[in-house]
Amino acid sequence: MSSLSNRHCGRVGIIGRPNVGKSTLFNILTRTRKAVVRNEPGVTRDVQIELAEWWGSRFEVMDTGGITDSKEGFSPLIREQVLSVLSKVDTIIVVMDGRAGLVPEDRDIIRIAKESGKEFLVVVNKVDRMHDADMLVSEFFEFGFDVVPASFERRDNIDIIVEWIRARLPEQVASEKVGVRLALVGKPNVGKSSLANRLLGEKRMLVSPIAGTTVDAIETEFTFNNNPYVLVDTAGLRRSARRQDGVEFLSAVMSHRSIIHADIVLLLVDGTTGPTDQDATVLEYALTRHKGVILVANKSDLAEAEIPEYRKWFRERVAREFHFFADIPVEFISAKTGAGVGRLFERIEDLWAKLNIKISTSKLNNFFFQVIRQAPAPVWGVQNVKLYYLVKTQQVPPSFIAFANYPQGVTPAYRRFLAKRIQDEWGLEGVPIRIFVMQRRRTKRAAPLQEPTLMAPPEAQDQHLDFADEGEWSTPHNEAEWGEAVLQFDFTSPNDGPVDEKS
Repeated sequence: MSSLSNRHCGRVGIIGRPNVGKSTLFNILTRTRKAVVRNEPGVTRDVQIELAEWWGSRFEVMDTGGITDSKEGFSPLIREQVLSVLSKVDTIIVVMDGRAGLVPEDRDIIRIAKESGKEFLVVVNKVDRMHDADMLVSEFFEFGFDVVPASFERRDNIDIIVEWIRARLPEQVASEKVGVRLALVGKPNVGKSSLANRLLGEKRMLVSPIAGTTVDAIETEFTFNNNPYVLVDTAGLRRSARRQDGVEFLSAVMSHRSIIHADIVLLLVDGTTGPTDQDATVLEYALTRHKGVILVANKSDLAEAEIPEYRKWFRERVAREFHFFADIPVEFISAKTGAGVGRLFERIEDLWAKLNIKISTSKLNNFFFQVIRQAPAPVWGVQNVKLYYLVKTQQVPPSFIAFANYPQGVTPAYRRFLAKRIQDEWGLEGVPIRIFVMQRRRTKRAAPLQEPTLMAPPEAQDQHLDFADEGEWSTPHNEAEWGEAVLQFDFTSPNDGPVDEKS
């Protein structure tokens, strides 16, 4: 496993007291909003690393928590964490607050920067009037280093900071992020950060018994069994009514965004309590975003010692809470001891292979014709619905388009029947299959070499469709003539409205 040490370009670390603007500078340099920014101290707690590109130069930016002398809350853990990661940066940006002026903790931070042995730049933020800059930063010259006045909110002197970084970058080539994206999601304090640290082989994430320790969605590259991955540790998701402040709301937004951009979602639950209705809500959200999901029961070492026939009990809870997705893959682990982590990654590799399965059109349609003979044809009004053929798109998860004379007559129940048979035929249990239905309308046959054309549903636009040459077919743009995209489960009854995505 590797993460911090496995990099191919320069890295700059940002350190300073709480609430001096470190995360704002991080977002500016990386041109993202990955770091949660609030006008209150202590929002950033974990180390976050992101690739930045400025004027043809690429480097990594590391955001860190605020360093203080306080012995309360997360402060001692943050201080220890920052000290441990400074050895893995090439240069350091020390951010100070021009409005507050020089305070004793700033001297301590300068001492830490000196002891790291890395070259560093002192940046005094919140200098909103540049004509007063000399007066506002004069006291910071006592350190004997060059000082750059700046205003991150106004983007003043950001170019000077970037030029300083670029002049000190090692001559190395950065590499693009590759690998399967894994999102760790779940309720607070179920062990997401502990599992992340276990996988990364280092203490990148703060771990404490206090729920809500993680705020940002922390993204890290690593390898396991020589396979590349991108791991995203997210903040714990609670019901909207229980979110205590704006920081927790922003964290929930970023956690939902991490699910959207993930390839596979690892839903962690506390093995000693089993899944709950809130876990079901998170699972429902991931499935409506068409993600492969693995249920990970953490703390299984404790649960097996406390609960008789633990695994049977746990699977019964899963069947009850996740009745809409009963065949969800389940793995039992202990993030503390590492037990079960190897099997978890075998499951991840297996699910990733299923999500990217290739099925030839000829095999698919031979199977399709056999299946549609085994069930009565749907009826639309007084007309029998005729199903002509089935094609597989190149989307992930596996998606299929069936062609029929009356797409509206292909009911959700019939789609679930088709999806279930496809799962059984190709071993795709636990994969959220999608089935669309299009109307086949024959038009004038095209030239022999002309490719067939299809109008895909909105979310299937711009996707190449692999299907046999059936001549040219045209289909209407009218979305009403498409059936709805259906998974192999129902969230609502046919008369219900759209799914309410509760977070």
